[in-house]
Amino acid sequence: MPFVNIKLTGDEEALTEQQKAELIKDVTDMLAKKLGKNPQTTVVIIEEVPMANWGVGGKSIRVRRAEAKKIMKA
Repeated sequence: MPFVNIKLTGDEEALTEQQKAELIKDVTDMLAKKLGKNPQTTVVIIEEVPMANWGVGGKSIRVRRAEAKKIMKA
């Protein structure tokens, strides 16, 4: 039984219900096609993590993206 856990940033970047449904279907279909896994036993979980709770290089994603926008404007 495949178990897929997808973590994405949430907040203003959160997926719509339709995007989530499509992602779950596409991942399930891909595992069935590529690995021969039974779609009926495939579990897909989407976790939306607030950007303030997700960090890279010692900074939250929110801070890193704000800094990147400043650089691009300069």
